[in-house]
Amino acid sequence: MRILIALNHPSQYYLFKNFELEISKNGYSVLFVINDKDILKILLERDNKNFIQLSTKKSNKGLISIVANRGLELILQDIKMYQLVNRWKPNILMGTDISIAHIGKIKKIPSVIFNEDDFNINKLFCKAAYPFSNFIFSPLVCDVGKYENKKIGYNGYQKLAYLHPNRFRPDIKIVEKYINIDRPYFIIRLVSFTAGHDIERQHGGITTNLLQKLIDKLNPYGHIYITSEKPLINIFEKYRLEINPLHIHHILAYAHLFIGDSQSMCVESSVLGTASIRFNSFVGKISVLEELEKKYNLTYGINNLEETDLLKKLDELLSIKDLKLIYKTRQKEMLQDKIDLTGFMIWFVENYPESVRIMKENPDYQYNFK
Repeated sequence: MRILIALNHPSQYYLFKNFELEISKNGYSVLFVINDKDILKILLERDNKNFIQLSTKKSNKGLISIVANRGLELILQDIKMYQLVNRWKPNILMGTDISIAHIGKIKKIPSVIFNEDDFNINKLFCKAAYPFSNFIFSPLVCDVGKYENKKIGYNGYQKLAYLHPNRFRPDIKIVEKYINIDRPYFIIRLVSFTAGHDIERQHGGITTNLLQKLIDKLNPYGHIYITSEKPLINIFEKYRLEINPLHIHHILAYAHLFIGDSQSMCVESSVLGTASIRFNSFVGKISVLEELEKKYNLTYGINNLEETDLLKKLDELLSIKDLKLIYKTRQKEMLQDKIDLTGFMIWFVENYPESVRIMKENPDYQYNFK
């Protein structure tokens, strides 16, 4: 059986990394198909994965340019994916790229779209992909709009496909390669909002002035490290975290606190038991983060217009004794509810299409994968 997995972002590789490792051992052939985004290609090369790059990253400036480029890129991506599918002849299409839904429909190959953004947050993607896909793999808490009949809902998060204790054990020795652990350390993440759910560039996060205020508050308590998609001005370069990107989750796991305008790394920090604060205008709109905040108390969202609230929350967390122990306890409580997503994905593919019937008749079957 041949499985084609189409990816657009480095975090999506992590989602499928363990799945590919295990299902390949069972005799399945897997091909990753990627777009050029950040370190995605580097990750695949370092892990010696079988992959094809269909497109390269383009610079978009302004809303009109973004819409025009995205439309053209989608057409070109569909053409390239169609040609590749004709050559490689996969039995199932999986991943996060819209083209697999389109080409799967045309070629009558089952397609499974993975998404943990709610429909209203990522409308362009969902409207382009969901009508054509066979199934939507999404956390139970996520809203997939009128396509609920296609949803394979699981009690978990995409990040648990690679950060569940069955899949990942943080290693302090790896952390020590980069960080002096004689004191607590803090991670600040700065992102460039150009994702599909921010096509209008309206979701700003941490500014230069606010970054300086955060550093001033954190300095007395420990070491500070910045990971950024943006260029940093000279005064902040000394804080830049230079690491092997494969090691970032070990560093997040042992951090005292994470602050960022990144959704993904806030979720990763939370499931690793590290307190996190996210600062952007998506606050209150994303079901996965709302659950992690309201049900499990593992993260906090502050709207990017409320700078004072962010600084107050930071003061509050810095004043808590045994902060790390408290959040590790909360992490354990969360994990008791969640499944091992990788194990569930492997079962679903290996038993397809019978697995679809089982999940529709008995959704609790997923709890066999804990």
